[in-house]
Amino acid sequence: MYRIFDIHTHTYPEAISEKAVQALGDFYNFVPEGDGTYTGLSRGAKAAGVEGFLLFSVATNAHQVPKVNDSIASLAKRSREEGFKTVGFAGMHQDFPEMEREMERCMEMGLCGVKIHPDIQGVDIDDERMLRLYDIAEGRIPVYFHIGDNRPQYRFSEAKKLCRILDMFPRLEVVAAHLGGYENWEDAKKYLAGHERVWYDTSSALWAMTPEFAGEMIGILGSERVMFGTDFPVKKLDGELARFLAIDLTEREREDILYNNAARFLKLEN
Repeated sequence: MYRIFDIHTHTYPEAISEKAVQALGDFYNFVPEGDGTYTGLSRGAKAAGVEGFLLFSVATNAHQVPKVNDSIASLAKRSREEGFKTVGFAGMHQDFPEMEREMERCMEMGLCGVKIHPDIQGVDIDDERMLRLYDIAEGRIPVYFHIGDNRPQYRFSEAKKLCRILDMFPRLEVVAAHLGGYENWEDAKKYLAGHERVWYDTSSALWAMTPEFAGEMIGILGSERVMFGTDFPVKKLDGELARFLAIDLTEREREDILYNNAARFLKLEN
């Protein structure tokens, strides 16, 4: 039995979860498997013996930012009280006027990173408005990026733009979700492989590729830098775990990706 930490999960307040999950499915033209609630997430985690998860929520406009962050902080606290090793990351919007003050408040609430979804937020990751956030985060907290899309109208989070950010902020630690680029993995190979400050997750990737290609990507990016994630509510844990275990990896690589790398990245043992 492997130790498991789910590094990529989204939850929504139950009053809006159905609408939020529908909007997510409409944006990507797929049908999410989960209901988007914390209850649904934790139920599946308990059944599978998951030790914890990283919680996100996306701020689609500036007015949502404080409410989103209050919700994530509250859910992370609740989850830890239930026995999970759960961590929350803040959300931030490019037009939020008091970014530094809000990020300080988030860190005081125990949120220890920030998640950005450029495609849904409609902003290039190297947009001037986003540079304020990276300056605040550099040397303090990691920035978790949705990276990649194969649709021409969604070029906000290209891997080559992340490289520009890494050059501009030499002490910034980042995660490039979806094995470095959702449905755009050739760019991940070309631009991101070998970067020492970049971590990756398996979320919204394994169901779109063969186990052989997944193994190739993990080898190129480095198994010591890849973390297991479901992208709940996009996928449920049991299916993603089965897809992961179908990849030809050593036992040490499986243990690292399923738990050990996340423990190092989030300093869980501390």
